[in-house]
Parts: sequence; structure tokens; C-alpha cells
Amino acid sequence: MNRKTLAELLRRAAPAGMPASQCRRAVLRIATALAASAVLAPLAPRKTWAQPRFSAYPFTLGVASGSPRADGAVLWTRLAPEPLADGGMPQANVELAWELAIDEGFRNIVRTGTATATPDFGHSVHVELTDLEPARWYWYRFIAGDAVSPVGRTRTAPAPDAVLERLRFAFASCQQYEQGYYAAHRHLAAEDLDLVVFLGDYIYEASWGRNHVRKHATAEPYTLADYRTRHAQYKSDPDLQRSHAAAPWIVTWDDHEVDNDYADDRSEDLDPDFLARRAAAYQAYYEHMPLARRALPRGPHAQIYDRFTFGDLVQFHVLDDRQYRAHQACARPGRGGSNVVADCAERLASGRTMLGAAQEAWLADGLARTRARWNVIAQQTLLARQARTSAYGQSFWTDGWDGYPAARARLLNDIARLKPSNPLVIGGDVHCNWVADLKPDFDDAKSPVVATEFCGTSITSQGPSPKQVLAWLTENPHLRYGNGQQRGYVKMEIERDTCTATLRALESEKRADSGIYTLATFTVENGRPGAQRA
Repeated sequence: MNRKTLAELLRRAAPAGMPASQCRRAVLRIATALAASAVLAPLAPRKTWAQPRFSAYPFTLGVASGSPRADGAVLWTRLAPEPLADGGMPQANVELAWELAIDEGFRNIVRTGTATATPDFGHSVHVELTDLEPARWYWYRFIAGDAVSPVGRTRTAPAPDAVLERLRFAFASCQQYEQGYYAAHRHLAAEDLDLVVFLGDYIYEASWGRNHVRKHATAEPYTLADYRTRHAQYKSDPDLQRSHAAAPWIVTWDDHEVDNDYADDRSEDLDPDFLARRAAAYQAYYEHMPLARRALPRGPHAQIYDRFTFGDLVQFHVLDDRQYRAHQACARPGRGGSNVVADCAERLASGRTMLGAAQEAWLADGLARTRARWNVIAQQTLLARQARTSAYGQSFWTDGWDGYPAARARLLNDIARLKPSNPLVIGGDVHCNWVADLKPDFDDAKSPVVATEFCGTSITSQGPSPKQVLAWLTENPHLRYGNGQQRGYVKMEIERDTCTATLRALESEKRADSGIYTLATFTVENGRPGAQRA
């Protein structure tokens, strides 16, 4: 782009007389758009290596699959012979081959192809498979030069009109690398699941917490190279690789993939360059996840919310509660991010949104149209109200749904009005197992239970104290169960007349060889919202 064209873009984006704060945002929008266009359209063609030679084994980050549909899925890998040195790859395109088989030994290969790994996307590849058989297991692998990747297993969804008797999946979140080993993923990989749903905080940008068992290799990330390194360190973990290779994943993000407690374009520390940082983080996330091309970021923007259907039994409505939300109410002076507040009129404003108007409408439309027997709303955090008593009266944490009560009421009233069959809400973020009854009005004891919530604990990230959990249970009768001491995940088995949620807990996240056990089991009956302890 020449200087004259750039000057005209800037003149139109930031005309004379525009306030300084708006001017900065306008210029940043231009900058991030130019950066995105540079990524999508390299200035000059690069050499492609058809038979590359690597300094070390290139598949150090393993393989993964995701975004399962009835006719296909996305296969992922990234070439990174030196994963903590921005991958250790040259500035050249590399051609990979891939193979898809209906047996683990690859005696029956049903599909082959090639993909190009480019420096623009960190030498990651996303192979979008189509025209496959529904409800079938497949095995896949990649080949680059003389190097062959580990084998992964994926599964297509049943056809939308298929009568499905059972779906097994697990959901998980919050895996701060320093605070524990990924033993939970080792056990999750052995659970014989159809699907894994990950609800955010796949990486952590910052170091925090106590009793670390290992350390981040680099300082807090701000650039694309920084975020690539952070993702690579997490993905280098062998147990996480086992979990990815065992079954397809559906993924969404929360805040720590970018910055703690960010909300739309505002960071916790009010960074004026935050959208540039968000653009870098979003691209690195895409580069390391088995996402379809429709989720490809355009600068600091990416549509990650999506819908997945598994026969006539289950539909997942997967949300993004970070990118479009209103800023947190009543932030601390000179700060963004969360607060705990008692008297905050801004928190109660009717126009505040957690999902943004477009995503709210998309969700309501999906709930109105769904024909599935069970509807799973997969989102990031605890949806149920979690009031706490302080010296100033009843108080609320502003980063969760308690900071957006009008938006929560709209969602729960939509469920009550539209009556999707058997709504279940799953979440993470708060590092604590919660089981809750969801009601349009938590202040009204007669308000009907319209949905059931299971909020899962963390993979490693430390949770609240037993004393605090007990206080929340005492003050919030719709919270039926809470436990923040154990780390793990939630295994779900949905059948036509029953949903069974099994809370799986590690003996200790501080041991890589930790065993696992069942902490509690709950059931939900078809047509009867509200969980019962099994």
C-alpha cells in the first residue's frame, strides 16, 4: 500500500475534530485490519518445500481434531521442531501429506491429501474433511518429508435426523500450566468418549497461584510470537496430546487466552494497544486449535460461537462471552476488569450484555428452532446467581454473569418462553464444581426451574476454599452442590430419557501420575429440569 492510499484511509477513519480517544481506536482499527490483510495475502510468493528436512522431529505438538459434523471434521497439526523458539521453522511453505483410515493400523486408508503449512500461520495446518460417513470413527496422521506424526482418532457426528441412543462427552477448562500436571487429560483420554468440549482458559498469559510444579518458559505474552510460544509450551505436554488424539474437540475461549478479565476492547490494565494484543492472541489461538476456517481471525475479530448437532439427541450451542460483552460494571479506579460490588447501579442496567446483541439473537433463534431432545448451552462460567454477603450487604463478582444480571434474565426468560427440550448449561472458569437449578428470578422462591447447570472444576487451576464454598451454598439455595478442592473434569452421558453427570476428581494435580476417582454423580430426567444426586 502506498503512502497516499494509507493517508486517505487514516483521514477517513479519523477526521479532523474527532476526540483523541476515538481517534486512537480508529487508527488502531486500520492498523489491525492492515495486519490481518498482510497475514491473509503475503506480499510475495514463498518457496514450497515438497521434501523438507528438519533440525529435529517436527510434530512436537502432536495432532488434534475438532469441529465434528455429520460429514466431516477438522484435522490439525503444527510443524515445530523447536517449539519454544517460535517453532524453529524457516520462512518457507512446507507441503504435508495426510492420511485418513478406518482402522488404527492404516490398512484401510479411505482418504489422502496434501496441505501447505505456511509461516503466516506458524506452520499450522487445518484440514477440513467433508463427504465422510456419519457416526464413524476414523484414524489420521500427517507426513512431512521423512517424519510421520502421531496417530489421532476422530469421529463424525451422526446425521441430524438419525435416532441416537447415547452420547458420551466430557467438558473441561482452566489448565494453568504452572499449578499442576495434566494427569486429568491422561485419564480423560482413557474415558472412551465421543467428544471433548473445552470451555476456555486453555493457556494462561500470566504466572500466578501457589505451589507451582513447573514454570512458564517465557514472560507474559503480548506479540504473536509470544503467544505462539505459550501455546507451544502447553501443547508440548504429552498428556494433553493424548487427550487431543483420543477424540474430536469442540472449543471456545475465555479470558486467559488473551488477558485476565478482558471485556471486548478493554483490558484489565487499560492498555491503549489492547486490540493489537488481542489480534495476536486470537491468531495464535486459531493456529493451535482444530477450528474450521470460518473461525479464522480478521485482526482482533473472530467468530468462534457455533452450533453442533448429534443426531436427534443433542445439540450444542457454543458461546463466546468475552469478545462482545459490555465492560465490567463499577471497575476499580484507573482499572478495567472485575470487582466485587454491593451498591452498583451500572451492574443492573437493562442494556448490559454478556454475548452482544447479534449472538443473543443467534442463540434465541437456535433455541427456538432446535429439534434435539437435549440442548447443551456450552459457555464459559457459572450462570447461576452467586450472591455473597459482605460488610456492605449482598455483593456480586462483576466478571461473571452476576455482573450482567439483565443479560442472564434475558437468556433464562428465553429458555422459559421458547421451551427448548431439556436445556442443560455447562461452564467452567471458577475452578469449582457447581450443580445448580436455573430460574428466571433467583429472588422468587416460586420461580420455576427452567434448566439445569453443571459448572466444572479446573484441570489444574487452584480453586476457592471450602469455607467460601460453604458460604455460597448457604446463601444461594439454587446451588445444589459445590466443591472447589479437587481438580478434574465432568463426564456426561446423555441417553434419551436420562442425562448422567459424573464429577471426576484427581487425587492430586501436583503429581503427574495421579489417580482419579468419582467425586459425585447427578442425573437429570427427560422433561424434569433440576439435577438429582445419584
